Amino acid sequence: MSESSGATFGGRRAIPPNTSNASENDPPTVELQGLVPRSFNLQDYLNVTAVHLFKERLDSNKVDHHTDKYNNNKLIVRRGQSFYIQIDFNRPYNPRRDLFRVEYVIGRYPQENKGTYIPVPVVSELQSGKWGAKVIMREDRSVRLSVQSSSDCIVGKFRMYVAVWTPYGVIRTSRNPETDTYILFNPWCEEDAVYLDNEKEREEYVLNDIGVIFYGDFSDIKSRSWSYGQFEDGILDACLYVMDRAKMDLSGRGNPIKVSRVGSAMINAKDDEGVIAGSWDNVYAYGIPPSAWTGSVDILLEYRSSENPVRYGQCWVFAGVFNTFLRCLGIPARVVTNYFSAHDNNANLQLDIFLEEDGNVNSKLTKDSVWNYHCWNEAWMTRPDLPIGFGGWQVVDSTPQENSDGMYRCGPASVQAIKHGNVCFQFDAPFVFAEVNSDLVYITAKKDGTHVVETLDTTHIGKLIVTKQVGGDGIKDITDTYKFQEGQEEERLALETALMYGAKKPLSTEGVVKSRSDVHMNFEVENAVLGRDFKVTITFRNNGPTHYTITAYLSGNITFYTGVAKAEFKKETFDVTLEPLSFKKEEMLIQAGEYMGQLLEQAFLHFFVTARVNETKDVLAKQKSIVLTIPKVIIKVHGAQVVGSDMVVMVEFTNPLKETLKNIWIYLDGPGVTKPIRKMFQEIRPNSTVQWEEVCRPWVSGPRKLMASLTSDRLRHVYGELDLQIQRRPSM
Repeated sequence: MSESSGATFGGRRAIPPNTSNASENDPPTVELQGLVPRSFNLQDYLNVTAVHLFKERLDSNKVDHHTDKYNNNKLIVRRGQSFYIQIDFNRPYNPRRDLFRVEYVIGRYPQENKGTYIPVPVVSELQSGKWGAKVIMREDRSVRLSVQSSSDCIVGKFRMYVAVWTPYGVIRTSRNPETDTYILFNPWCEEDAVYLDNEKEREEYVLNDIGVIFYGDFSDIKSRSWSYGQFEDGILDACLYVMDRAKMDLSGRGNPIKVSRVGSAMINAKDDEGVIAGSWDNVYAYGIPPSAWTGSVDILLEYRSSENPVRYGQCWVFAGVFNTFLRCLGIPARVVTNYFSAHDNNANLQLDIFLEEDGNVNSKLTKDSVWNYHCWNEAWMTRPDLPIGFGGWQVVDSTPQENSDGMYRCGPASVQAIKHGNVCFQFDAPFVFAEVNSDLVYITAKKDGTHVVETLDTTHIGKLIVTKQVGGDGIKDITDTYKFQEGQEEERLALETALMYGAKKPLSTEGVVKSRSDVHMNFEVENAVLGRDFKVTITFRNNGPTHYTITAYLSGNITFYTGVAKAEFKKETFDVTLEPLSFKKEEMLIQAGEYMGQLLEQAFLHFFVTARVNETKDVLAKQKSIVLTIPKVIIKVHGAQVVGSDMVVMVEFTNPLKETLKNIWIYLDGPGVTKPIRKMFQEIRPNSTVQWEEVCRPWVSGPRKLMASLTSDRLRHVYGELDLQIQRRPSM
């Protein structure tokens, strides 16, 4: 079955790389050997007349393998588990004199030792975890087989043949696309590297096609639903195409470690023409703003058809699409959000905030950033490449942040290894450890060139790490899977372990006291609604017997959710006098006109307050981000919510701003209810309402969701959703 390219060099036969699932090279239908008598007639031997794969949605092959939700008319099975096929011959099969076998082939240059050509022997009993075919029924001219794939076989789309032996060679069935068979990872199989032993978790992390992604701020957590759509028409082929575009060798596609690492590189387009082009500059003239996407389906289908990166994405879009990729192939996966996520440019486990001598932030020296939140993925798998105990959830991140082995990718990194500081274990554990464990260090850059560490915050980074709860839309706090509680002996030990394994801290912070004086400072930001004024209240407290004077500085910035400032909209210096054992509050009014003109799509405002105690020269520093409350899109449904019946969906939005919105796009999506659709409106005047009606015909029963998003020149990140309960069609 292996093919030689004909090229040789250095006395070595060259087999071209087998990196495309889509490429084919049909084996010969007749392979005769030696001298063949003239009387030889193919029809005298066992001939295949038909092959039946039992691939309908309600057939046991798809139901038993949990692939009945895929909108795909081919046979889809999971590895390590038996399935049924039936072969019809031109005459009754006689096991004493007839010899045949089933063959599975993938790629253009199949080789048995690479697992890309698989001859399946007919055996008396199937062996766990190994390829085999057992005859379970013989009836007239038909033979029914129970076929079992190995639990570590390649994941992809195989071509199937039936080969019959004759005294003079092999007769093989011709290429028939109807017998193509997809083989996926199998979390239900104990021998599979992605085996997950909890049925409810399998239903959530493999079979759920609608998820919830958390964003916003630690003190104001927001959520939005996301349509993963892993079972939609064309998505499985699109996921296989992603690996083809990566030129990933087919022989490695049975290893979830390799598949997830390739996926983390290919979901972003930074250096490999991958699925999504990222953009964080608030300019989306040549594509769709990240906030407008409601799910992964449109993105993956557009990438497959155009063969070019889709514009644009940010972290939650990368994570949503990557989750679709993993679940579609059968790897249990979930989207995780880390609040106050460190982007540590120099991997020194600390975020360095440099201040001028007057307390202002020095933006030239401050290269590290704290993302208000960052989304990544966790994939479930064993890690035979690591010591025992480090399998389970692995961090994989497709947002392009730092280069890893020459490409923008991250993971898989063992969550357990991160918790215990074992950052020596591949892949990219030091970077992930820094994202959840870095210290925030405030440093004054003196005019003479020296740096003085002023204060240290060890609890700001990795404040809260969450994912969607199993079986519901609520929050599941998983912070304790990544880190021990602050102050515990185990937490310090994990940090020391990370430092021992090479995570360096060049600037000494030993002995730095968070506040050396009796004066403490904090501030609160009032709940703010887009387009309205609000207040910032700064509280100073003097716990000592001494009189103090304080010079304070407030800076308000429009920021990207990555913590990078776009523009300063508020700058105010003020003096405070503190009597002994007293406190004082200062209120600052933030007017809508100050921030609205430059607001970015996620409506993040960042406030930074520094204060110098004049008597002691101590510096106090605090920073907080807020998310402005944005109006929602309203979705209503009229008519019966029944499979196959028409129902009317109405999408509605009222403009709350004092200005006219222009170039408005509204997007509507609902897996199993409607294909992703969109509609444009020229303008929406202040306090005016637009309505859009669509007729939908659901094709999937059970709990479903409709999701809508709105984007315009002046207002983005506007969402709405509606839960549905679609009933089965009544039987006649």
